[in-house]
Amino acid sequence: MITRRELAVALLPLLAPKLTARFAAKTFGDLPYRLFSPELRRGKRYPLVLWLHGGGGRGDDNLQQLREGNAIGARIWTEPKQQAANPCFVVAPQCPANAMWTTIGERVRPTEQLWRVVDLLARLQTELPIDAARVYVAGQSMGGYGSWALLAECPAAFAAAVPLCGGGDTENAKRMTGVPVWAFHGAQDRAVPVERSRTMIAAIRAAGGKPRYTEHRDVDHVVWTRAFAEPALLPWVFAQRRTTVTRCSRS
Repeated sequence: MITRRELAVALLPLLAPKLTARFAAKTFGDLPYRLFSPELRRGKRYPLVLWLHGGGGRGDDNLQQLREGNAIGARIWTEPKQQAANPCFVVAPQCPANAMWTTIGERVRPTEQLWRVVDLLARLQTELPIDAARVYVAGQSMGGYGSWALLAECPAAFAAAVPLCGGGDTENAKRMTGVPVWAFHGAQDRAVPVERSRTMIAAIRAAGGKPRYTEHRDVDHVVWTRAFAEPALLPWVFAQRRTTVTRCSRS
């Protein structure tokens, strides 16, 4: 039976025109992205959530990363109730058609598209009142792979990560042990096998980390509706803070 919270999350895409209006359309070189800004107060710094869309968000319209299957993950942070509790920036870059955030074989590595996102984050942190100790990354499917890849390359840059139905490179597990992770996957996923999340979580735990993992037995690839209906998820994300910060940069 669907819960009220799951229903509310599922209805988020229907609010697209109103919510998209708060996401300013911008470009960074040839990288399109959308930026949501909270109500700013002088002297205050704010968390930033990086949203990495899945394959259905690709293109060059600077809109599809906020629509359809990607709407929930991009917009859940911007709901008035959430902004009242945890005002934050949300940045949603768009990967070009026929490109990927990462390679997706056994060895998961960032592509040039993901490195451009890294450069964008560096620029935003010089231009906006962002709290560098509270930068978070979340992504689904292709973006789940991107989230794992960023943790491998720049673990000290992120206070927490929420990879949904993605996969990473287990040889990098030791690098991720200090980052709070809450991963989600559907056991019936035929697009990205659930083993991709299971093996990452097992590898991080074996290396001494303590990631959280939620696997839904009755869910296929579309795990994000269930994940973002988890009442504890967003409070958990915003409770995470780094004590030491190293900005992400190209290796």
